[in-house]
Amino acid sequence: MDLQKPPPEPQYPEGCLAVAIRIPVRIVVLVLVLPVRMAWDALVVCGRFLTDTVLRPMGRALLWVGRAVFVWPWVALWRWVLVPVGKALGWLGHVLVVVPLRWLYTYVLTPVGHAVAWVARGIGACLEWLYARVLAPVGRGILWLLKGVGILLAAVGAGVYAAAAWLVRYLLVVPAAWLVQYLLVVPARWLYAWVLAPVGRALAWGAGAVVTGIGAVLYWTARILLVLPALALWRWVLAPVGRFLAVVAREVGEALGHAWRVAGRISRAVGRALGTLFRWIFVEPLRWVYRSVLTPVGHVVRDLVLRPVAEAARVVGRTARQALTTARDTVRQARADLRRMLFGEPRPPVAVDRREPAGRDTRTLGSSTTALTKD
Repeated sequence: MDLQKPPPEPQYPEGCLAVAIRIPVRIVVLVLVLPVRMAWDALVVCGRFLTDTVLRPMGRALLWVGRAVFVWPWVALWRWVLVPVGKALGWLGHVLVVVPLRWLYTYVLTPVGHAVAWVARGIGACLEWLYARVLAPVGRGILWLLKGVGILLAAVGAGVYAAAAWLVRYLLVVPAAWLVQYLLVVPARWLYAWVLAPVGRALAWGAGAVVTGIGAVLYWTARILLVLPALALWRWVLAPVGRFLAVVAREVGEALGHAWRVAGRISRAVGRALGTLFRWIFVEPLRWVYRSVLTPVGHVVRDLVLRPVAEAARVVGRTARQALTTARDTVRQARADLRRMLFGEPRPPVAVDRREPAGRDTRTLGSSTTALTKD
């Protein structure tokens, strides 16, 4: 957290145009913005009141109704119908499908698959022996014979090709190359070096000079007819108009912000005045009536009516509970007497010797309470 104040923004000198525009624009903008700001604040207050008193409770009620209508029935259906039915179907599927399929796989398909695999391995071993002992040697012999025939044919073809190439080279190619060299290449080279090259250079220099002159003429024509007028228009017309419009737009924006803040303060003062007036006209009289009239009347009603009624209700309730207790005890006693009349007295429990002292005396070192130390 920086405890030092930030340096103030630099203040630039303003022109007389900005100062002359500022005050009228701010006054006009304040007059136009003040009703809009007050209407906006009134709408905000109404929206908050509606949100707190109507929309939020209505939304909660609609949410509860939506849950009660759409969510809870589906949850109950899922929890109490679909899940038990799904578990039952899963158990039936396990018993009727999975267990038979597992038995079929374990006791039928697995032995059959092992037998098929054993037969396939035997057939594969037979085919491997046949390939290694019969087909591979025969194939190697045929391949060796074909290689020998191919080498012989390749040697004969190479000899024939060499002889034909020697004859064609020394009987046709060499004389034809000598004739082309001295009848076409030497005259063409002389023609290019002493005729075509100087003529081409002269034509290229002339075309370059013509193009350079035409480019210079077009450049100065475009500069005088287009660039200089556009530059003068930008410098003496558009730039000053743009600066003026920028100053006006800046002042209008600052005036809008200032007017919005001032209108907010005025709207807040008006709202506080209306709130104070509403409190003194409605709230304070209602509060005085509640404190000075309704509260004493309520206390009197509570002390003279509600408390005696509550005490009487407690007494009546206590009496009713006592009567119900007495009636319950009477009914229990009558039921016991009737059982005794019909079935007789219940048998007393048989005493069992547990080798323990009958009284509640504590054990001491001098007393014997076990079978080993009993006298």
